[in-house]
Amino acid sequence: MSTSRRYIEIMDTTLRDGEQTSGVSFTPSEKLTIAKLLLTEVKVDRIEIASARVSEGELSAVKTITKWAKSNGLLNRVEVLTFVDGETSIQWMQKAGAKVMNLLTKGSLNHLIHQLKKKPLEHFDDVRSVISKAIRKGIDCNVYLEDWSNGMRHSPEYVFEYLDFLSQQPIKRIMLPDTLGVLTPIEVEKFVSQIVQRYPGLHFDFHAHNDYDLGTANVLQAVRAGANGIHLTVNGMGERAGNAPLASAIAVLNDFMPGIKTSINEKSLYSVSKLVETFSGVRIPMNKPVVGENVFTQTAGIHADGDKKNKLYFNDLMPERFGRQRMYALGKTSGKANIENNLLQLGIELNDNDLKKVTERIIELGDKKEVLTQADLPYIISDILNTEKAEEKVTIENYVLTHSKDLNPSVTLRISIEQEVFEEHSQGDGQYDAFMNALKKIYKKKKQDLPQLTDYSVRIPPGGKSDALCETIITWKYSGKEFKTRGLDSDQTVSAIKATQKMLNLI
Repeated sequence: MSTSRRYIEIMDTTLRDGEQTSGVSFTPSEKLTIAKLLLTEVKVDRIEIASARVSEGELSAVKTITKWAKSNGLLNRVEVLTFVDGETSIQWMQKAGAKVMNLLTKGSLNHLIHQLKKKPLEHFDDVRSVISKAIRKGIDCNVYLEDWSNGMRHSPEYVFEYLDFLSQQPIKRIMLPDTLGVLTPIEVEKFVSQIVQRYPGLHFDFHAHNDYDLGTANVLQAVRAGANGIHLTVNGMGERAGNAPLASAIAVLNDFMPGIKTSINEKSLYSVSKLVETFSGVRIPMNKPVVGENVFTQTAGIHADGDKKNKLYFNDLMPERFGRQRMYALGKTSGKANIENNLLQLGIELNDNDLKKVTERIIELGDKKEVLTQADLPYIISDILNTEKAEEKVTIENYVLTHSKDLNPSVTLRISIEQEVFEEHSQGDGQYDAFMNALKKIYKKKKQDLPQLTDYSVRIPPGGKSDALCETIITWKYSGKEFKTRGLDSDQTVSAIKATQKMLNLI
């Protein structure tokens, strides 16, 4: 029996369709960084990076990416959306150095009649002309059937007439978009099956939008129905409700379609997700599958207890697949097992009586809606049990923060490390940056590395005034593991310093 698996091409369109997210615009350097990561680390097959004719800035960005791609033998995997406009888009492609065009054409009779005001054969002739011109210029062609989903619903005879025509053209792929995100999984499977069975020798991509939150489900059904490729975006970015998300779709295909394979490196999905979050300014929802902050965090005590006994609450979405780790939340629903799992990661052991006291205190704090992290545990233990377990070996004894107009912010810092006192002065882009620079000088003397700061967030209570308490949560990476520390103060920089002192004691 054959064990070969069907290969599914993955085309990422974060830099084109994803950039159509309201309020998002990537700089040329950001586009290049994302493109490199997608092709070399995530290992998608293709990337769609821009629409032709948009702006001079877009042209500059595409030139940067195509230059890099050409030097690395990847130019045929870089694609640009183009239009049925004679030679205008083709000339833009030539200026940009791109070699693969994704030609946007009409996939429904409704769009054809009301937007182009043309008859089918007129549109087909225009498409044939553009394809012919592009081929003569050494440009490969893929063709989008815009509004294909409504075409299949309301004018299937037009869609099949158009596909009959395209089957005779020198193109690489035909791309079937659910442009308005209106299809159900049942319809996707039905429509894609009809097309694949009628044209078995052609390559078909499916392009899902997420207006009804069915993007990932529709991708799964398209692949089941025989689609050769799928289009995805990092974090599901895109116009309106966005596109089918890369991380979710890959996890679904890997876990529910054993007969297929892709090129994707799952361990890189989280890092590209965080990079796009940073560049786009669009925060990832905490409960977003695979890449959300909380999706590998168990909150209920019964779940943590089950995990300890036989991994009873694990599923195939193991966090290690994506370069992440399972966490156990601390709050009012925490049970003893939650606390034990967190203490184990910190290397702290408590007897049953002490563990019970700490658990009761955490539940009490959770009832007050306190935000608790693993890094708070040693302080809670010290407070409740009055033990030496969380003895502070590092104390920030004093500091002077200065910020003056037209002068770099500076800090003078005095710190005690295991009763040895150090004093240092430094400057930075901001007061906290200056503080960290002074701290780095001190730890350099001790020949000890500091953790890498990977995220920094500040919160104040809703409706808070200028004198409100400020909570700073800093995420650190140290020895391959991430952890968070929290500081609370009415001054933002001071709250960050408090969070940093917690980190210094933890390491």
